[in-house]
Amino acid sequence: MTTVESSIPLMPTLTIFNRRVTQRIGRAEGMTKRWLITGCSSGLGLALAARLAAEGEQVVATARRSETLDGLVARHPGNVVAAALDVRDPEQCTAAVERAVDAFGGVDVLVNNAAYGQFGTFEEVSDAELAAQFDTNVFGPWRLTRAVLPVWRAQQRGHAVFVSSVAGMVPFPGLAAYTASKFAVEGAAESLAAEAGHLGVKVTILQPGGFATGYSANLVMPEHRIADYVPVNDGMLGALRGMNTKAEINSPELFADVVWRLGQMDAPPLRLPIGPDSEAFLESAYDARRSEYDQVIKAGHHTVS
Repeated sequence: MTTVESSIPLMPTLTIFNRRVTQRIGRAEGMTKRWLITGCSSGLGLALAARLAAEGEQVVATARRSETLDGLVARHPGNVVAAALDVRDPEQCTAAVERAVDAFGGVDVLVNNAAYGQFGTFEEVSDAELAAQFDTNVFGPWRLTRAVLPVWRAQQRGHAVFVSSVAGMVPFPGLAAYTASKFAVEGAAESLAAEAGHLGVKVTILQPGGFATGYSANLVMPEHRIADYVPVNDGMLGALRGMNTKAEINSPELFADVVWRLGQMDAPPLRLPIGPDSEAFLESAYDARRSEYDQVIKAGHHTVS
């Protein structure tokens, strides 16, 4: 995967953009919400965009190749517009927000969905592979949300939705880089919630379990494998690649339904598990962390005697 340099646009450019966007912002009519969604070419993003459009919402659907969205736009004329967006590209992030403002007068909900999985243990993943993973999964949502925030400050409202994973709390062998990126996304989202709540900005972290998407087929393998880790990570790799054949796998339509309902909430939660498997994973993780915490405190390891 080619990595786009994570450069920050010059401040004069940001100032001009912010002023231009603020002048064009309008309010959505009635209860209709205006959504900007990344990663809509397939899977969860496509299912969500289609569901929202069917509900009469206004959607800016994005993908690295916008022509993959032609069918979606054709099925929902007037409700869906497409935009080319590689979240690694700061200029495309700015352009996507401008597209939303031009088309619908603003953005009510941003769904940071675009991501991919880098496979490999901690030692196997190179600096370049780790940087590429973070550029898409962490820096991408950060730079796009940063581009939307001037719109929300002018509107005095907005909802940032970050698609994390159960891996944002539960480490899985062979997914060290992916897990680290999801932990980072959750930390960034919580920081945004603490910093921008007084501006009317709401934040939700989605924690999906396993879904029938192209995630497993699109896993990026590390350039260098280490035989000593085969007993740990090859079982996980096999489970991931066979995930879509399981009868109990969650459907993208479940994700779309949950997020659609989330968008209607006046007081959305900070964290929202999606799928029964997510509930089981997270409950076990919370219990284990609480148990260890209680044991450490009880033993007095946190103080100097």
